[in-house]
Amino acid sequence: MSAQPTPVQYTNRRAHYDYELLERFEAGIALTGSEIKSIRASGVDFRDAFATFDGRNLTLEGLYVPPYKEATYNNHEPRRKRQLLLNRSELIRIRKALEAKGLTVVPTRMYFKGPFAKIEIAIARGKKLYDKRRAEAEKTVRKELREL
Repeated sequence: MSAQPTPVQYTNRRAHYDYELLERFEAGIALTGSEIKSIRASGVDFRDAFATFDGRNLTLEGLYVPPYKEATYNNHEPRRKRQLLLNRSELIRIRKALEAKGLTVVPTRMYFKGPFAKIEIAIARGKKLYDKRRAEAEKTVRKELREL
């Protein structure tokens, strides 16, 4: 038996620190061929990435996918808007949440499900500084308890 290759997965650890994640969704993402190859080879940068509505479609902005070295003249733009693929009921729930004050949609994880790239997005509320400090203190306490 041959060993299964480990699935390519990227996590936005900063989202867990900066935001309180309320509800998560799995979405497909419309990518070009050079973007898929670049993601498999070198990864993505979630810094400054967020989702907004562009008409009736949810688009992901600010996601950095490095240019693919082997691509020719039709290489992709690294920070272009990418359409997220969700069903209508999920889009309606996200739109209603975005209309509420103080909520945003951030990507939390990217992975491959078979040949398709999927992205996990979350409806999130920004944490205040004191919330971040409290979370950091709780993390330290849990770490000390594990060491005992």
